[in-house]
Formats: sequence, structure tokens, C-alpha cells
Amino acid sequence: MAQIMKDTWVWSSSEETILQKLNSSVRGISHSEALKRLHIYGPNAIHTKKTNVFTLFIRQITSNPLILILTIATVLSFLLGQQVSAYYIFAMILVSISLGFWNEYSAERTVEMLMKKISLLAVVVREGEKQELPVPQITIGDVVLLSPGSIIPADIRLLEADNLEVNQSALTGESKLLIKKSAPLDGPIRDINELNNIGFMGTNVVSGCGKGVVLRTGADTEFGTIAKSTSFLKPTTEFQKGLASFGDLIVKVILVLTVGIFAVNAFLGHQWLESLLFSLAIAVGLTPELLPVIVTISLSHGAGKLAKKHVIAKQLISLENLGNMDVLCTDKTGTLTEGEIQVVAPKNEKLLELALLCNNAIVHHRIFGNSIDVALWEYAQKYDITPPEMKKVFEEAFDYDKKCMFTVVAAESKQTLIAKGAPEAIFDRCTLAKDEKKTLHSEYIALSNEGYRVIALATKAIESKETYVWKDADRLEFSGFITFLDTPKKTSKDALLLLSKLHVAVKVVTGDNELVTKKICKEVGMEVSRIIVGDELDLMSEQDLKSVIQETTVFARVSPEQKLRVIQTLQQLGHTVGYLGDGINDIPSLHSADVGISVNSAVDVAKDAASLVLLRKSLHVLADGIIEGRRTFSNTIKYILMGTSSNFGNMFSAAGASFFLPFLPMTPVQILLNNGLYDISQMSIPSDTVDAEELRKPRHWNIQFIRNYMIFFGPLSSFYDFLTFAILLFVFHAPTGLFQTGWFIESLATQVLVVFIIRTARRPFFLSKPSFWLLATCISVVAAGVLIPFTPFGKSLGFVSPPPLYFAILALLVTTYLFLVETVKSVFIKKVTG
Repeated sequence: MAQIMKDTWVWSSSEETILQKLNSSVRGISHSEALKRLHIYGPNAIHTKKTNVFTLFIRQITSNPLILILTIATVLSFLLGQQVSAYYIFAMILVSISLGFWNEYSAERTVEMLMKKISLLAVVVREGEKQELPVPQITIGDVVLLSPGSIIPADIRLLEADNLEVNQSALTGESKLLIKKSAPLDGPIRDINELNNIGFMGTNVVSGCGKGVVLRTGADTEFGTIAKSTSFLKPTTEFQKGLASFGDLIVKVILVLTVGIFAVNAFLGHQWLESLLFSLAIAVGLTPELLPVIVTISLSHGAGKLAKKHVIAKQLISLENLGNMDVLCTDKTGTLTEGEIQVVAPKNEKLLELALLCNNAIVHHRIFGNSIDVALWEYAQKYDITPPEMKKVFEEAFDYDKKCMFTVVAAESKQTLIAKGAPEAIFDRCTLAKDEKKTLHSEYIALSNEGYRVIALATKAIESKETYVWKDADRLEFSGFITFLDTPKKTSKDALLLLSKLHVAVKVVTGDNELVTKKICKEVGMEVSRIIVGDELDLMSEQDLKSVIQETTVFARVSPEQKLRVIQTLQQLGHTVGYLGDGINDIPSLHSADVGISVNSAVDVAKDAASLVLLRKSLHVLADGIIEGRRTFSNTIKYILMGTSSNFGNMFSAAGASFFLPFLPMTPVQILLNNGLYDISQMSIPSDTVDAEELRKPRHWNIQFIRNYMIFFGPLSSFYDFLTFAILLFVFHAPTGLFQTGWFIESLATQVLVVFIIRTARRPFFLSKPSFWLLATCISVVAAGVLIPFTPFGKSLGFVSPPPLYFAILALLVTTYLFLVETVKSVFIKKVTG
């Protein structure tokens, strides 16, 4: 049973008693008292499970079973007297683990830093004044104001509830809306959903308004209790699934090879412990253990760059989804337009007063609410217009199906119902003669064709009742139109052109009418091939919609459910869909889209649902994000192609050579050193430049492409390895030390330097310029590989100094190998693209 259900006083006491017990009042607490309470109870923040440093370090070992097995085998080797070799292998393992640890730790810090830039605010009353505060600064006894789109910032006891509907699915998992009241409850309470005078932290207001006093904050809330014991996981993305399937394939290959190499070497009479260490070292060499590190570095690097361009990735992996996006669904407000909706002078002040009375915006230093209601209040404040003193008796929030809202206000003994909404919806509720309706409709169409957004108002006198329903808002008297203007954004044309070049189709999905939307699209240079309105959409079957959705540019006058249907239909056709929204009606679409995008000025619940948050609402910054996502994907694929070509070829060669040589082609510690140096050279891949043509289209996982790449390029590496073996054996008559040294240098040089050819599809490869860090690390690693055999450290590993002739032959081998790979690359690309 939830603790709040046991504490009966919080839901059974009167509002006055609750305030008394909390030493608060309807005017809230003082600033000094708030600071004292924050010191006592701590900030209003939930500390969900955070991975500590020790856990992160251990994860590097447990996440790679091969490392664990190699560690055990090395301990065994140490106990059997091979101390020097064991020390070196331990050192290699420690370096590998440390690299993974540091990069995962850095990624966590990056996400933590980025999340601080997304502001979640709440409206509270302190010392009788309304003010906006960051959620962590709210404390027990604060009085909180609620409006549509608010995320309830703490566990609160409601003091007022005006048609307040709350979605508690974040807490209970049930999406059913609950009506909240402020009156005390009688027991017994059997279910948390029965506590209809309590607002729970993390749940969101769907409609209506309310006021409540804070009972519990942070980890002491019901949401906080769940967070202590629960790990919240996002659904697995296509990119993560691709990584997992590739990893599974590699692990299966490695396991078969490891067992096979050990069995054959043992059968040939090689020492069993040395054979085991050798086979495990080969397995480690084959393992793309840097893959998660490369992905993490790439995503962290991209997220950091995007943050400077005003885009915050709430989860690093969302950057990959953004890169894969090929359809963007968005409203026009703030993307195609400036997003500053302004009232055009109304015909009379009385009309504006009616609109202010039928309005659910919260007004204090800043005005909160939907864009139309906010614009009305901003105009009123600018021209010192105040509505008449009338008590709001009832308010029915805007209904997206009925396309209007209504309020009932009272002055003295008279009550008036005021309706406000889309002109067509208001016309249907008015007692208009046929000609009168036709005239008003023509006026509305003319205003829409000029690019104005239009709302209509109507009223009627109404008798006092206990409750009011939509039927009461019929047979109204038409009052007039109010028009609004949202000017087209000057940068929209360039941004749309850029998105088009990136092969991202933009579809406008809006609640506005089709005439206004078409005019705005035309002014920003967006070609409108087809428009579908909400009523038309409802009449379409799934197959009908699929047949026309690709060519449709605008979906107008659509409800939240219809927006969701558009997104899901596009996904069924194989598109990766992004959705940009900032209102409470956008929540279903933000959740369902592959990439949910919101803005920092959006309602809290929209920011919470999105995976990316724009600090500045602009299509330009979205285009930057798409490019970063594609760059990350491209650099990840580079590492995979490297691993499945030269690196795989070298390890296969080592396995094959061990079958016919009287000694190991490289000792386990030499293989691990080779692999460690190779890994260091690949650490700079995330910083690499990506060719412009690689960024033009979204790319997706293609395991068949990777397999074909391995089949084409793997044998080339093995061929040069065996050629090196032949030269060492028959030209230099190499003993064990020279053979191992010669192949160590050759294998490292070929597998590292081939990155400059594999990293680009351009031919010849030098037409694509690598990043400075990639060039520097690769050249440095090859130089280190050449120098190590001449050092005391190299001698202790069994290396010897190769003769000068060897380096002349090495240069020839490396040059011809790179030339051959470049030639085969040309054939491969023609085969794939042809």
C-alpha cells in the first residue's frame, strides 16, 4: 500500500487543516521559510539509480566474457611460473578496461550536463505573489498553480480544482484520465486512483486548472519511491538492434574459432596452457571490444557539438535516430513562422473582453497557456484592457474534436455562457440564418486566404445549474471574429531547402485551417502538392491513406489522434519519422514518433515526452542535428568495416599459421599488444571528417553489406600476411623471435594504415581529407610498432631488431597492399551501387 494512503490526514482533512499542519496559507510560505525548508528537506529532485564509479569499472569486465576468461587463464599462467608474460597480459587487459570505463563515465557526465540546460519550471505562490521557479527549488508548504500541460512538480493536496483532469499513467501505468477535486475524502481508500484530491509528482494536467499545497518532495514522493527501486528503460532503437545483431554474429564466430584453435594446437602437441592463452588472445583480437566505446565517444562528441547549436539530446542514442530520420512532421507555428502570434486589432473592445473571460491562460509576470489565449492576454495588457468583474462559474476546456471551449460567467444575478473556437464549430452552434451564415463564412475564408488565423465567439444567457454540458453550448448568438497574425520566418526557406538536400521530407501537421497553412507554405517556398483535412482523413481506410500520404504535404484541421495516425502510417511504410511539437495535444505523437522533438519553451509534459529538446525553435538547428547523427553513424560503420576486413584477416592468419609452424606466430602478450595499439589508433575515428556525399541520405544497418565487405577485403589482409610469412621463412630464414617481430610490425602497419582507404568511398582515397587526430594517432601507432622491437621493453616481450632489408620489403608490402585494397574498393563499390 502506498504510504500516502496510510497517512489519512493528507486526504481526509479539510483544506484549512492541511494548510495549518504544514504551517502554510493560501498566500504560500515566505522566501526565508522556503530556504529553511529546502535546507531541511533538500532539493525537490529524484535521484534515480546512478551507476557509481566502481560499478562502471566492474561492468567493463563483466560485459566482455572473453576478458574475464583471459584474466582467469592469465592468473593460472602466473601460478604455473610464467610471471613476466602474465604481468604484460594483465597490463593490456587493464588498459582495455580503463579505456571503456573512462569513455562510459565521460558519456554519463555529458548527459548530466546537457540535461541541466532543459528547464522544468512551476508556478508557485509565495508571500501572495505568483512566480515561476525551477522545480528543484519547490519545498513543503509551497502553493502550486496547475494549468493544462503542467507536470505536477511534487505530491500535493489540492486546494482548488476547476474541471481538473490528470493523466496518472506515469505513476500507475493506466492511461485513463482522472477527474480531481479539492474536497476531503472519506475512507477507506483501496486504490491510489481513488485519491482524487491528491496530485502526484510526475503526473500531468490534461485540462482544467487547480491549486495545491506541497506535501512531499523529491525521493519522498510516490514517484520517488518507485524511482528508488526501478530502472526506467527506453525502448530499443533500430541502431541498438543493429549493434546487437552484429555483436551476436561476431561472438558466434569467435567462440567457434577459439575452441577450434585451442583444439588443433593441443592436438599438434603445443603446450596446452600456451595454446589456451594464444586462442584466447586471438579471440580478444577478433572481438570489436571498442565498438561500444566508439559509439559512445561519437554520440558524446555529437551531443556536445549540438548543445553549442542549441539542441539538447536527452538520450545520446536519440542522435542516431535523428540521423536516420527521413520524414519530419511539424506544426507551422515557430518553425515556418516566427511563432509570435499577435492579435490584429479587434472590431470592438467588447469582443476582446469576451475572449478574456473564455480563456484558461494563467496570468502573472509571465502568461502561461495555449498560444491563442496567451496572445489575447498580451494584447489586453499592452492596451490596458481588462475584462469586467465577473465570477467564472464553470469552464469546459478546449475539446479537439469539437474544436471549441466554453465558460459560464456570472455578474449579479445574470449568467452568461461564452463559447470560443474555430469559426466552423461556432457557426454550427449559432442560430444563424442561411444567408447570414454564408456571409460570415465568406468573410472567414477571405481572412484565411490572407494568412490570418481566425477564432469566433458566441454567447447566450443561461440559467444557473449544478453542472453544464456541451449541449448547453448550442443555440448561441454570434458575437464576432478575432484575427491573429503569425508572420513567416525569414530563415524558413533556406532551412527547408537544406532539409530537402538531406532527403528529409517535411510534412505540416496542424490544427489550423488549410487556407492559412497553404498561404504560409507558399510564402516560405514550400511546394504544396496535396492537402488532406481532418474530416477527409477520418473517411479514409488505412490502404487509402497509405496510397496518398507520400505525396501529401499538409494535414490541416487535424486532432491529436489524427496526427498520431499520420505518423504511424508513415512508419508502417518504412519511414523513420520525426515529430516536432510543443503542446499538450502533441504528447501522443511525441511518444510514438521515432524522434520526438520539443522546445525549451514547451509545456513541461511535452519536454518530458521528447527525446530531443531545442533551446531555439528552428528548422536550421534540426538540420545540424541530422548531420551530426549521420556523421556518428558513418564513423561507427568505419570502425566496423575496419574490424571485419584487415583486423579479421590478421587474426585468421595468426590462427592458420599456428597450425603449421613449430612455434606460435605471435605470443599471447604480443597479440594483445598488437590489438591494444590498433585500438588506440581507432579511438580517434569519432573525430574523423565525413564526406559530404555520405551525409546526404539517411543510412541504415545492413548486415549483408558488412558480410560482403568482410568476404571482399578479409582475404586480402590474410594473403599479405601469408606472403610476409613466406618472406620471413624463405628469405630471412627467420627464427622464432624475428618471425614474431616481422609479422607484428607488418600486421600492425597494414591494419592501421588501411583506415585511410576504408574511411571513404572516394577514389582515389586521398581526395578525402581525414581529421588531424585520426592522422596523428594512426601514424604514431605505426611508428610505435616499428620502434618497440628496438627497446628494452620490446626485448622483454621476445622481440628482436629486424635487419634493414626487412624494412625495405615492409615498405613495398604495405604500399602494394594499400594499392590493391584501393583497387578492390572500386570494384566493390561498383558492384554494390551497380
